[in-house]
Amino acid sequence: MITIPYLTAVSTYFSYGLLFAFGQLRDYSRLIFDWWRTNNLQGYAPICLAHEDFYIRRLYHRIQDCFGRPISSAPDAWIDVVERVSDDNNKTLKRTTKTSRCLNLGSYNYLGFGSFDEYCTPRVIESLKKFSASTCSSRVDAGTTSVHAELEECVAKYVGQPAAVVFGMGYATNSAIIPVLIGKGGLIISDSLNHTSIVNGARGSGATIRVFQHNTPAHLEKVLKEQIAEGQPRTHRPWKKIIVVVEGIYSMEGEICHLPEIVSICKKYKAYVYLDEAHSIGAIGKTGRGVCELLGVDTADVDIMMGTFTKSFGSCGGYIAGSKDLIQYLKHQCPAHLYATAISTPSATQIISAIKVILGEDGSNRGAQKLARIRENSNFFRAELQKMGFEVLGDNDSPVMPIMLYNPAKIPAFSRECLRENLAVVVVGFPATPLLLARARICISASHSREDLIKALQVISKAGDLTGIKYFPAAPKKQEVEKNGIKLD
Repeated sequence: MITIPYLTAVSTYFSYGLLFAFGQLRDYSRLIFDWWRTNNLQGYAPICLAHEDFYIRRLYHRIQDCFGRPISSAPDAWIDVVERVSDDNNKTLKRTTKTSRCLNLGSYNYLGFGSFDEYCTPRVIESLKKFSASTCSSRVDAGTTSVHAELEECVAKYVGQPAAVVFGMGYATNSAIIPVLIGKGGLIISDSLNHTSIVNGARGSGATIRVFQHNTPAHLEKVLKEQIAEGQPRTHRPWKKIIVVVEGIYSMEGEICHLPEIVSICKKYKAYVYLDEAHSIGAIGKTGRGVCELLGVDTADVDIMMGTFTKSFGSCGGYIAGSKDLIQYLKHQCPAHLYATAISTPSATQIISAIKVILGEDGSNRGAQKLARIRENSNFFRAELQKMGFEVLGDNDSPVMPIMLYNPAKIPAFSRECLRENLAVVVVGFPATPLLLARARICISASHSREDLIKALQVISKAGDLTGIKYFPAAPKKQEVEKNGIKLD
């Protein structure tokens, strides 16, 4: 849990209060000055009510240049960020023909497969020539190719489950699968910081939803005990089924799930385990097989394994892996399989090729080198940030490391200062995070060299000093980081 310094919390609340007050004042002023304008709605209600988009108009637009920055290159260690200008105080942004070459700390390109790869890319191009860019059909019609069958076998073998089914979108994998697995009369117990795709899938299922404190097995057990004792609302009948949903690595916190304890509790109370490995599969574990491999959990003890191909594999889509009966049921019942267009064959080929590289089946040891490099890069970068005095969330080995900003004014200040120094970072605020917990989310890649990371540390340290986000005392500085004499300050 994050403990916010008292003065930081007060100043953050004050900043939001000031922004809200001035926003309301501007809204009232607009009502006064625009009362004479003709209403052309012709009896229709406004499609966007003033209070519904207040946050966008009065807060987000002020700093929207820090979000959605377009790029004109592959999401490699270095990217070309397209420069934008505004003539109306950031209400609209216009792209220019100029680009800035920036060090990329924002993309989920964990293993470096997001750019050209000597093994993957030629095979993807060959697949594009043979199968085209789209199947133009769902999997149950004419959208299943030999590549899709090979991909599902490859994924099942890789994650250690009997069978798997793949989808064209990672977000839809959660939001479409959960309602198929459970419905009215069922109970979903969800980690309080689960991804919005899980939240929306749970809401759409019609099942009863209960939340346990983030990554706290003891509270999970307490919730399970209470809910099993109470049963269903009003009738108090036993639950038809109970599913506990957790993530391998939490995308906004960088924390690794306490999976062994959670699996043990679920076994004890006969609840199913649904594990979302969107950010952990391919990125952690000796052979990249995710949180189960890292923490020594038998994959047979995880009932439903979900993951995406957008992070470690440089592609798109998601998968569900589990028993053969489960996968067969999903293929007959899940709308994302029955009605959505199948994942494109070039994308599927990219995933298969990436897995082969990771496992060394391409005839090289590049996969092992990538896994070792992302682990070394992540742990080095996290340790150096902490030494500088930043408040960094997450665990060792996790390639996701949020730097806490808190105050809303520090979101654009940090982002713009980093961009000025040719460093591309992602900043996140409300409503993606709680109001007080704005942060910059750093994503490390195996494609980053040590020199890249040291440059990034230099820029972040300078931006941290300027914005005042070093909330802890810095460790005594060493004279040099490496034998090559590159300094941090």
